[in-house]
Amino acid sequence: MQLDLAALVGSRICHDLISPIGAIGNGVELLSLTDGDTGAEMALINESVQNASARIRYFRIAYGAASEDQMVSRAEVLYILSANARGGRFNYIWQIENDQPRRMVRCALLMLQALEAAMPLGGDIQIYQDSGEWVMRAEGRRLVVDGDLWDSLLSPKMGYLHNAAQVQFALLPSVLAEAGRHLKFDPNPDYLIARF
Repeated sequence: MQLDLAALVGSRICHDLISPIGAIGNGVELLSLTDGDTGAEMALINESVQNASARIRYFRIAYGAASEDQMVSRAEVLYILSANARGGRFNYIWQIENDQPRRMVRCALLMLQALEAAMPLGGDIQIYQDSGEWVMRAEGRRLVVDGDLWDSLLSPKMGYLHNAAQVQFALLPSVLAEAGRHLKFDPNPDYLIARF
């Protein structure tokens, strides 16, 4: 059975955008019921719009095409990660200086989603460079590494069937290969380290 990556990507994007868009709808509904001060409702709408915008920008880089010469500014990455972390379970510590090739940022954003899948209670994910390698270190109160799922990332030819929530695992091998990188993954009881 051939994997339909386009359908999985569509499902993943829809799943992740439904919450902020639903909150926008709720805010508009509250506004229609209010005769007086609409400050709280407008704050809800504003926060939801910013969240949806940040997620779309995240998906544009992570799931969109990336040519060899495209760059992503450090400011854009920091904005996207900050907006996605706001009110959430994850804290992203981006320690990569300067603008970076879009292909490398794409690898990092997909890897962030892979690491998040192993952190059901959230936590901190640190992103930095060490001797030319990109390193991502994830720490949380509870880490759950699905061995078969991570094996599908490290050995993509094994034929694992991913669901929509796992699309990043299906895409990462080809995205890493396109960037000329090889993944190393080191799971520990207290932290996870991915290098590429």
